[in-house]
Amino acid sequence: MRPATRTALLAFLTDAAVVLVFVLIGRASHDEHPVLGALITYWPFFVALMVGWVLARAWKSPLAVLRSGVPIWVTTVALGMVLRVLGDQGVQWSFVIVTSVVLAVFLLGWRAVARLVTARRRARAS
Repeated sequence: MRPATRTALLAFLTDAAVVLVFVLIGRASHDEHPVLGALITYWPFFVALMVGWVLARAWKSPLAVLRSGVPIWVTTVALGMVLRVLGDQGVQWSFVIVTSVVLAVFLLGWRAVARLVTARRRARAS
């Protein structure tokens, strides 16, 4: 597998994992079926994440915070909420705010850290 393809795949899997972590943290405070409840909560955000990847063409710059991360984040939150409503899951403003903040930290944060680590490695190699 080419390094660029590997990076894009790992970035997508990281995005999917951090969205799942967000869902699991949120679900931990509810007394519903843990696995089924998590899947019901996860699917709208996962679908939205995939759409965000396509819209941003994120495979071209998977670690870019502004070019890839921001569109992925905005799409994941906005479309995820729309899909929740269409799936009759309900949306409250407090949930929208918490989701927006947490997914911003998660989806943009890991990219910012990855960029810093990559820049430091390049500086050391020079």
